Amino acid sequence: QVPVAESGRGLVQTGGSLKLSCAASGQVLSTMAWFRQAPGKEREFVSAITWRGSTHYADSVKDRFTISRDNDKNAIYLQMNNLKPEDTAIYYCATTHFSYLAINSQDYYSWGQGAQVTVSS
Repeated sequence: QVPVAESGRGLVQTGGSLKLSCAASGQVLSTMAWFRQAPGKEREFVSAITWRGSTHYADSVKDRFTISRDNDKNAIYLQMNNLKPEDTAIYYCATTHFSYLAINSQDYYSWGQGAQVTVSS
């Protein structure tokens, strides 16, 4: 397992933007992803990116969030625009053994501590 750590937590107003970063402590040749968990809700998929750069998004964030990856830095990023109060959650970075765009949290084995994102109305 390759440990990962998120950064970039913050408080923004509705319509604002925020960028999260996730750094892995070693090389990751497989898919990495972002999940989030809101208070009282289950963890849900947000976005995933393969080593080659193919991406997939949850419908709720499509056209507002952009995932990117820098393989030289062993890092992925999540640019979040037009944020809404319902985006408020703890955002987690995770890695999987698979090379395809896995969307189930059970497929991911290494999780960060999470980054709190709060969107005020």
